[in-house]
Amino acid sequence: MKMTSLSILVLALGLSACGQTSTMSSQNQVSTDLSQASRLPQVPAGQGPVMLQSEYDVKTVNVIVPRTLKVSEANTFRPSADIVWRGDLPGDRYAQVKAIFETAAARSTASMHIGQPVVVDLEVVRFHCLTEKTRYTIGGVHSMHFLMTVRDAATGAIIQGPRMIVADVKGAGGARAIAEEEAGRTQKVVVTDRLTEVLRRELSAPVAVMPADAVVTRFDGSPALLASANPVQ
Repeated sequence: MKMTSLSILVLALGLSACGQTSTMSSQNQVSTDLSQASRLPQVPAGQGPVMLQSEYDVKTVNVIVPRTLKVSEANTFRPSADIVWRGDLPGDRYAQVKAIFETAAARSTASMHIGQPVVVDLEVVRFHCLTEKTRYTIGGVHSMHFLMTVRDAATGAIIQGPRMIVADVKGAGGARAIAEEEAGRTQKVVVTDRLTEVLRRELSAPVAVMPADAVVTRFDGSPALLASANPVQ
């Protein structure tokens, strides 16, 4: 009986030690994880405005306007076509649409030099803007759809996409359209501005901006003022 009790006691102590070792190991791992995560300030939910920050270092943007898309020059309210464009003089509508996308892409990515180096492919699916008849009467919507694919600049591996982006924007009509034209806000300005805005948004991520005197909490529970000269560790 004494030997049996002693064996049980030794076994129990051994299991207890194993349990403590496992617990300590887990605690050390959690501590390490928290130490790494605590390099970033914690943003309290629902506090502070949000801004967009570029996710990538954009090296190149390739714009493709397939020649298989149907173009219409019909001056009706809603021509049946993929490309309807009157913001340039009559000419190669494919080239004109490509130039608009390239201008918007250059503007939206001009300051995107942080993060993973990437190449962005844009393939136009629809560019259906207002005809003369629509613009100078009831107005409507500039309907712009395109596929976006983001690839690693070195390997060509796809990081995201291809995914459909809808960049529709309202187009003025009648007297308002004429007033906008006289003020320099042409259809080309409207659609280029809209594409610039959408591309910038789609290649960025939301980041919370804290007030200068906001108090945040470190993982160790101690408060830290963001107004401090030193970054939160």
